[in-house]
Amino acid sequence: MRWDNLRLIEPGPEDPVAPLFARGAVTRTFDTPEFKGMTFYEIHARSIINRVPAASRVPFEHTINPYRGCGHRCVYCFARKSHEYLDLDAGADFDSKIVVKVNAAELARKELAAPRWRGEPIAMGTNVDCYQRAEGRYRLMRGILAALRDAANPFSILTKGTLILRDLDLLTQAAEVTRVSAAVSAGFVDTDVWRSVEPGTPAPDRRLETCATLNDSGIPCGVLMAPILPYLTDSPAQLERTVRRIAESGATHLSPIVLHLRPGARQWWLAWLSREHPRLVPRYLELYGRGAYAPESYQRRITDRVKELAQQYGIGRRPTPATNPATRSECLNLPAPAPARSARPPLPKPPAAQQLTLPLLGGE
Repeated sequence: MRWDNLRLIEPGPEDPVAPLFARGAVTRTFDTPEFKGMTFYEIHARSIINRVPAASRVPFEHTINPYRGCGHRCVYCFARKSHEYLDLDAGADFDSKIVVKVNAAELARKELAAPRWRGEPIAMGTNVDCYQRAEGRYRLMRGILAALRDAANPFSILTKGTLILRDLDLLTQAAEVTRVSAAVSAGFVDTDVWRSVEPGTPAPDRRLETCATLNDSGIPCGVLMAPILPYLTDSPAQLERTVRRIAESGATHLSPIVLHLRPGARQWWLAWLSREHPRLVPRYLELYGRGAYAPESYQRRITDRVKELAQQYGIGRRPTPATNPATRSECLNLPAPAPARSARPPLPKPPAAQQLTLPLLGGE
C-alpha cells in the first residue's frame, strides 16, 4: 500500500520528507458481530496534528484524525475520496478497511508540548468520525483528550457517535481549563432513511439524546443538521419534525447543510440511489449535473426554512452551558479559557471553536 505519500503536517526544514507512515501496518480482524467483514490496519503515524490547507475554506486550521475510513458507512460521506490516496477504493473499502493510528495519543501529547506549537484550537471529527465503532476497541480518544486537557488546548468535536459520553469525565475536566465544544450530526430523524443511508451509526434520536446529555453536563453542544437529502428528507413536514426534535434536545445552535456530492462520494451515492430510489436519479442528475453542490437557489430555500423553524422553536435562546457558572454566557460565546499550564507566554484569546462552514442558527 502507498502509505508514505501522505503527510499530516507540513514538513519542517529539519525533516523535509516527514512521511506519515514510517513503519509497516499490522493487519487485524476481530471475530465479533460489530466488526464482521472489517479489517483494521494499525500503523504508527509520524505526526497527528494536521494543518488544514487554506484552500479548504473551513473555520479551523488544525485537526486530529486518529482514524482513516469509517465504520459508520454513511453512503454520502464526503471523505470517501481520501481512501483512494491509500490505494483503497472509496466505496466498500472506505466502510470496511480502517486505518488506526495506534500512537495518536502519544503523538498528541508530544506535539502539544512542542515549543513551536502555539495552542491553536483543534477540531476533531471533521473528516471521519473519531467516535466510530473502532474507537470502542482502540480507545484512542481518551489519551488524546487527556493530552488536550493537560495542555489546556481548546478543541471541538463533531460526531454521530454516542460513544463520546464515555469520555464525559475528560471533557468536563478539559472544560475547566480551556474552551471545549461539541456538535452532533443529525440531518434528519426519519428512521427508514437512517437505516438505509447511515447503517453503521446510532439512531438520530440517540444522537440528540447525546446532545442533551452533553449540554446538561456543561459541554456546549449544537447540531449539524446535515446532510439534508433532496427529495428524501427535505419536505416541509420532515424539516419541521427534525428541527423540533433538535430543539427538544436543547441544542445550543443549529447549522443546516444540504447534501453535496464530491468525487468518490458522488459515484457511491448515485449507485445507491439507482438501487434504492431509481426514479430519483434523473432529479439528482439535474440538481448535481454541474458539480458537487445543489443550485444556490435550492440551498437558500432549504436553509431559510430551517432558519425560520429554528427561530420558531427557540433554538439557541437558553444560555450556553458552562462548567464554571461564573463564565456562563449566551449561545455561541464559549467559556473563556483558563491560563495555560505551560511556561509559554500567554496566547491571544482564540476565536470560539466552530465545526461548520455555514452560519450557525440560534443565539444572539
